[in-house]
Amino acid sequence: MTDRKYFTIEQANRTLPLVRRVVADLVHEYTRWKEQVRTYEVLSAAGAGAETAEQRAVRDEVEALAQRISGYVEELTSVGCVLKGFDDGLVDFYGKRNGKDVFWCWRLGEESVSHWHKLDAGYAGRRPVETAVTDDA
Repeated sequence: MTDRKYFTIEQANRTLPLVRRVVADLVHEYTRWKEQVRTYEVLSAAGAGAETAEQRAVRDEVEALAQRISGYVEELTSVGCVLKGFDDGLVDFYGKRNGKDVFWCWRLGEESVSHWHKLDAGYAGRRPVETAVTDDA
């Protein structure tokens, strides 16, 4: 396991131009991947026996999309982000709040990293970051 990279709120926000583009592409490709998986399942259920040329083409597209998605996840990981949601583009950044490990939480469509939650709390535990918070990165 690699060492965690810790961010201040400001550092996390500075990564958003890149993170936003990567996550937008990832969410788009993930939506396409799910559609192609469903298409393959429908084609497979309708077929009897050997895989057809159409099924192979759809399977190849599913695999290509999965590889692109994996590349996006790796890119986010290399920045220090933790992808938490493929459907909604949810990303967490390790941080410190009052000396304790937390996640700074961001979701595609939000202008900035403006929420946090405990490491084990998840999205439902999100709380707004107060403007007077001092980050201990």
